[in-house]
Amino acid sequence: MPSTSQSRLALPVACYVVLLVSALQTLVVPVVANIQADLGATATSVAWVVTANLLAAAVLTPVLGRLGDLYGRRPVMIGIMVVVLAGSILAATTSNLPLLLLARVAQAASFGLFPLAIGVLREELPPQRLTNAMALVSGMLAVGAGLGLAVTGFLMRDGGDYHQLFWLATALSAIGLAGVAGLPRRPAAASGRLDLIGAGLLGLGLVLLLLPLEEGNNWGWGSVRVIGLLVAAVIVLAVFVAAERRIAQPLVSIRMLTHRPLVVANLAGLGLGFSMFAVFLSVSSLVQAPPAVGYGFGATVLAASIVYLLPGNAGGVVTAPIGGRMVSRFGAKATLTVAALLSAAGFAMLALLHGATWQVIVGAFAVNTGVTFGYAALPALLIENVSPAETGIANSMNSIARSVGMSLGTAFVVTMLTRNLVPGAPLPHESQFVGIFVTGAVLALAAAALVTFGLPRRRPAAISTLEAEEEGVLGAAGASIPAELVAKQRGA
Repeated sequence: MPSTSQSRLALPVACYVVLLVSALQTLVVPVVANIQADLGATATSVAWVVTANLLAAAVLTPVLGRLGDLYGRRPVMIGIMVVVLAGSILAATTSNLPLLLLARVAQAASFGLFPLAIGVLREELPPQRLTNAMALVSGMLAVGAGLGLAVTGFLMRDGGDYHQLFWLATALSAIGLAGVAGLPRRPAAASGRLDLIGAGLLGLGLVLLLLPLEEGNNWGWGSVRVIGLLVAAVIVLAVFVAAERRIAQPLVSIRMLTHRPLVVANLAGLGLGFSMFAVFLSVSSLVQAPPAVGYGFGATVLAASIVYLLPGNAGGVVTAPIGGRMVSRFGAKATLTVAALLSAAGFAMLALLHGATWQVIVGAFAVNTGVTFGYAALPALLIENVSPAETGIANSMNSIARSVGMSLGTAFVVTMLTRNLVPGAPLPHESQFVGIFVTGAVLALAAAALVTFGLPRRRPAAISTLEAEEEGVLGAAGASIPAELVAKQRGA
């Protein structure tokens, strides 16, 4: 049996690795322009430093979670940390774009640490401590995102070398590897097979879809390459759907996608992911633009990170528990509607008012708060519409939808900001930023209408705030919700 001292490591190690996940996610956001200048690459090519990471996460997260069930969480977490460490070293030592993209794909394995860390807590902690522990770990997502932005700002404050960020990631990954190696050994929690066919088809289909969306400005939207890749994406994703229908333990349950409430939940998750990265990248680019072009603040990487982006991310430490309270008080449907309307208001404010620092900060904060509330509501919504045995796969599907939304948000922003540049300056017109913000507002309003009119009217379940927060954490991790909590949600 594992020692008590090993079991005591579960919570601090889980907190640390989840903090690392979100820090690696946000480290590069403010320095995309710096990477482009150093590599001499196009903006669309460098955008794959973000997109490749998110795409790989969409595929790897459910696969790695399943591997943890099949072979034990500790060995899989050790393997992930080794891959992330190798990717960080590669990113820190290369100035070659293909190698940097490979490194970012390797770092994407870190996304699998979140569901595995939640699984470790469920194995090692007594029930009376579990909910608070999971809430603490979930809070590390916001803390890590804020830390990533803050560290980026300080390391780049005097025009530093962005490779320093990846050396920092290397050191953090090495510490994480040491911590994970100290976790207790536990037997595998499940048996069965891994759906590698589904993972491969999903990954290929998403690459074929996003590549022409990001490169359309360069290749021409009516070119053979763009149209051919989009057609190929449709074919591959159709094959993926057909294959998943025939697999006993699929990566994605296609049967669930025929149930309207689940379709609504996954579309909402996709929209939330879109909003998160659309506001991240557009605000970062907007504030760093020189005022001479008619907009922007000429902000440094430090100011973009700390002043404009950090408040919305760090605020998640406070807004996430508020989201849990809203779910327990008003129900998932009402909370998700409020989340969509809040995001719409934030985007609308950014579209209309972005000439002062406080306006950009408030607008970005509203969008991020809406995303946080939405993430709190989605697990409860899924609980209402799937059986207790299916909550794990339903949450895993929603996690994929959120990651795909993040990738689409990145592709959309890049497409908008790399066309019709200001003559004499490699910068977009102000109207292109307004177009991004208006699109975000329209999509968020559409999501609010979809949730309001597309979901059945239900009376809010009589659950506590702690139970709502437990749902939120497990759902964000793509994990199953305890059957007793599902029964309580349904009034059984």
